[in-house]
Order: sequence, then C-alpha cells, then structure tokens
Amino acid sequence: MDTPQRPSRPSDLLVCLDVDGTLIHHDGTLTDRVSASVRALHEAGVHLVIATGRSVIATMPIVEQLGLVGTGGFGVCSNGALTIRLEKSHEEGYEVIDAVTFDPRPAVEVLRREVPDAIIAVEEVGVGFKVSEPFPEGELQGEQRVVNFEELVGHPATRVTFRSPGGTSEEFVELVDRIGLHGVNYAVGFTAWLDLAPEGVSKASALEQVRRRLGIEPMGTIAVGDQRNDVEMLQWAARGVAMGQAPEEVQRAADEVTATVDEDGLALVLEDVLASVRPERVASLDETSSR
Repeated sequence: MDTPQRPSRPSDLLVCLDVDGTLIHHDGTLTDRVSASVRALHEAGVHLVIATGRSVIATMPIVEQLGLVGTGGFGVCSNGALTIRLEKSHEEGYEVIDAVTFDPRPAVEVLRREVPDAIIAVEEVGVGFKVSEPFPEGELQGEQRVVNFEELVGHPATRVTFRSPGGTSEEFVELVDRIGLHGVNYAVGFTAWLDLAPEGVSKASALEQVRRRLGIEPMGTIAVGDQRNDVEMLQWAARGVAMGQAPEEVQRAADEVTATVDEDGLALVLEDVLASVRPERVASLDETSSR
C-alpha cells in the first residue's frame, strides 16, 4: 500500500507549537528567526495553534508577540483543558470555546499526604490562581489569591499545579508511578512541578477537536514540543518533532528530533514546512536571519 503524501497546500496543514522550551527560551526570549518563521507560515495560510500548559493569561502575551491576536485561529491552554479562539471582537483578544473541569479534591488530598511541603495552585480561568501560599515570583502569571484548603479544592478546576520547593522532577515521576493517580491526567515538568488535568484531557485531545473543526486530514498535522506534557501531542501528530534538549522519553515519543531551543531548533522545522508550501519565502527568511 502506498504511503499517503503529506499535504502541500498551506491550508491543509495544522502546525501545533509548545511554548516554553520550544517557541521561547526558558528566560522568556523569543528570537527573531523563530518569530519570522511563525509569521511566514501564518501569512502563507498554514493553520497555527499554540498548545501549552500555560494559563490563558500567560499565553496571550506570546500570541501577541507572534502577531496572532484576532486572526480567528485557535489556542490550547492548561494542557488541553482550555481551547480558545483568537477573536478581535472580544476585549481580551480571545474567547473560551471549550473548558473541561474535574474535582481536584481526591488527587490533591493524596498528593498533599505524600508531599506535605508542596505549594498548590488551582487555576481561575482568565484571572490567575488560588494558591495554598504564594509561588516564587515569575512562575505564575495573573493574580495569586491565598485561600484555605476547603476553598482551594471545593470547586471544579481546569488545572491544578503542585510545586515541591526541595524536590526534583525525577522524584515526582517516581511518586506518581508509585501511588497512581485516578480520575485525572498528569504531567511532570522539567523541575519539581506536577500539573493535574481532567482525566483523558491532554494537548492531543484538544488538538484533535481543533483538527476536526478545521477539517484538516490527520496526515496534515505537525507538532513540536520539548517536555513530558508534549508526549501525547507528539504521538498524535503525523509529524511529531522533539526539541534537542527534550528528555529522552520525549525524544522517543517523537518521529524526529530537531536542534535545541538555544539553536533555534523550532525555526529549522518551520522553515522546512515553509519550503514544502512556499519555497520562495524561505529565501527571504534566510536573508532576514543573515542581516
């Protein structure tokens, strides 16, 4: 049987991009080369979706930097629990078109017994977070509101974050493997950071709904990411690309590995995609990056 050809028309492609460690460096830097390649793909007519563990509030500044506000495109936030439409008609520049919630209490109670010194944050969509105590500066965007435990877990949530001040990501991986977590989906960050989401929800599950909305064939999907919360997304995409600095388990889940974020690995992938649909634009990007 012949292998299906990947689409060559820009409008038949859906490119899904993680933010931290993929689009931007961990210090928040967005390079000119990456920005130019994203804009070139958008101008060519390729469907671009930001797919991130960040809250909506923390995602929108990146969307603005990339010039994607008000384009009518989509974004996936909170590891798939929230899907937004980038609409000019809304004051914030977006509308939430899908939100999936879960009861955080059972999982939070189990984790709090195992990691009593953990700091807990529960997302308040469009506002910020309810927290057990303040997170370090710069780690959460939006308002942080310190509340008691009952208020923290007393309402359905889209996302819950655990942070262990003295722990490591490896310890969190071992912990969730040992105790099991039922009724939720989870992702361990590159530091001692654990995100909980509704069961069955991931970047991949939200992106599949976006793909269907847009009428894109599965072979037209491309995804790039660098962390454990990207694994399902990389496996879902017809072309899943891991960043060069990604953990080994993330690289194994991908179809290919590009250069690191410090080496503009994402730009290499996007320029390759652009070459397949608008080869003349790649030459102009090369001229821009060499100036």
